[in-house]
Amino acid sequence: MQASTFLGIELGSTRIKSVLIDQNHRPLASGIYDWENILLDGVWTYDLDDVWHGLQESCRSLTTNYAYKCGNGFGAISGIGISAMMHGYLAFDKNDNLLTPFRTWRNTTTEEAANALTNEFNFNIPQRWSIAHLYQAILNEETHVKDIAFLTTLAGYVHWKLTGEKVLGVGDASGMFPISPVHAHQAGSPESVHYTYDHTMLQKFRALTNIDLETILPTIKIAGENGGLLTSEGAKLLDPSGVLTPGIPLCPPEGDAGTGMVATNSVRERTGNVSAGTSIFAMLVLEKPLSKLYMEIDMVTTPACKPVAMVHCNNCCTDIDAWIKLFEESLAVFGVNADKNQLYETLYRKALEGDLGCGGVLTYNYYSGEPITGFESGKPLLIRNPDAKFTVPNIMRSLLYSALSTLKLGMNILDGENVKLDSLLGHGGFFKTPGVGQKLMAAALDVPITVMESAGEGGAWGIALLAAYMVQGESDSLETYLAKVFANEKGSTLQPCLQDTECFTAYMKSYVSGLKVERAAVNCE
Repeated sequence: MQASTFLGIELGSTRIKSVLIDQNHRPLASGIYDWENILLDGVWTYDLDDVWHGLQESCRSLTTNYAYKCGNGFGAISGIGISAMMHGYLAFDKNDNLLTPFRTWRNTTTEEAANALTNEFNFNIPQRWSIAHLYQAILNEETHVKDIAFLTTLAGYVHWKLTGEKVLGVGDASGMFPISPVHAHQAGSPESVHYTYDHTMLQKFRALTNIDLETILPTIKIAGENGGLLTSEGAKLLDPSGVLTPGIPLCPPEGDAGTGMVATNSVRERTGNVSAGTSIFAMLVLEKPLSKLYMEIDMVTTPACKPVAMVHCNNCCTDIDAWIKLFEESLAVFGVNADKNQLYETLYRKALEGDLGCGGVLTYNYYSGEPITGFESGKPLLIRNPDAKFTVPNIMRSLLYSALSTLKLGMNILDGENVKLDSLLGHGGFFKTPGVGQKLMAAALDVPITVMESAGEGGAWGIALLAAYMVQGESDSLETYLAKVFANEKGSTLQPCLQDTECFTAYMKSYVSGLKVERAAVNCE
C-alpha cells in the first residue's frame, strides 16, 4: 500500500510556496514562485492570471525538486490544503465574473467604513477586513455592489476554483466578518457546537445596507472537516502536466495567520506566535476575553475556532530588503557580486553591533498605511541627528528595530490586559539569519522567543498539516494532533538581554516622538 502524502500551498505576499509532506509530516519537497503586488490606481492588488501562473509554477518547481531528491514521481496525493494572505476583497457576480480588481489586506482606504462598523457592532473591525472593504464600497456608491453574488478571500477563491465549493476555514472567515458559536441541543444527544457569522451583527449590517451577507459569504468549515474534492477542471488549473488527479480531498482553506499558528504549534490557550515577513503580526490564543474593545487588537480565531488576539502591522521587512538591495548595488559598482544570502546574513549580524538607541539613527518602514499608529498611507523615512553615529551597524539595527516598533505598541495593550503566555514562537523571513531577529525581538517584546527548526517551512507546511489532520486526525482535537506532530520537534529559545531591552526602549522613545516627522513626510506631496 502506497504511503500517504499531503500537499500544502500558500500564496504569501512575496511568494507562492508548495510543500509536499509524508504521513509522518516530514517535508519531502518544496516549490517556490516569487511574485509581487502592484499599486494599480491607488489600490494594492494582484492580477488573478498571475495567481494561476504562480500556482502552476510553484507546483512545477515542487515536482522538479521532488524528482531531484527522490527520483520517482510522487504518485497519488491523499490531501491538499490551500492557504493565502488573509482579508481583502474579491467580489464576484452571479456569472462568476470578478467585479473589481482584488483589493488586498495592504490597502488602508476603508477607515470610514471600519470606524462606522466598529461603532455599530461594538466590535473592532479593522480596515483590512473584507466587510470593511464592502461597506466602504457601499459608502463610495460603487456601482458593482448591486451585482455581488459571492465575496471571499484569496484562499477561498483558489479553493472554490479547485473544488467548486464556496467554503472557508473559520480562521480565515474570522477576518472577513465576526464569528460566533451556535449551540444545538437534541433530545438524547450531547450538545453540539457549530460556528457561523455573528447573527446579531449580520442583522445590524442588513439594517444598514439591506444586504443579506449570509447569501454572499463563504460557508464556514472547521479544521478536520472535508472542504471538497479536486475537480477535473481544478486539477488542470493547478497542474496542467496531469500529475494531480481529480477526487483528492481538500481541507478547508485557511489564512496565513491560521497556518502560522499550526506551523508553530500555537493553537492552545497561552500559546502565541509572531509572523514577520512583508507584514508582521502576533497571534495570542486567549484563556478569557479581553476586558474591552481595542481598536489596535483584532479578534480572530484558530483554525479550530479558539479565540485569538491579533496585533497586525502592515509593514515589516520591505524597507530592510530595499536597503540591502542598495548595499548590493553599491558593491556591484566596484565589481563585487555578493551572494544575496551571505549579504543578508552579514548585514543582519552587523545590527548586533549597533549603539544604544542606534546612535541617533531613526527609520520608519511605512511603505503603506499603519492603522495602529493612525496612518492611512506611508513613506519610508530615515532621520538622523547631525551628530548621529551614521554607521552600517546603526543603520541595520535601526531598520530591524523599525520592523518591530509598531508591533510593540500593540503588544503593550495585551501586557496591560495581563494576557499570559507559556510560549511565543517566531517564524518568517525576519528570523532567517539565526539568532539575530530572534534576539532583537526578545529584547523588543521582553519575552523569550523560540524558533523551531521547521519554522522555515512556514504556512505551506502548516496547511499541509491541516490536510493531513483532515485525513489522519480521527477523533483527535487539533491541539492533540499537533502535540503529536511536534513531540520531537527541536528549536532554540533566546531570553531577552537586559542591555538589548534598554537599547530598544531608548529607540522606542525616539520612534514615538518622531511619528510627527513621518506624518509631515506623508502629508508632503
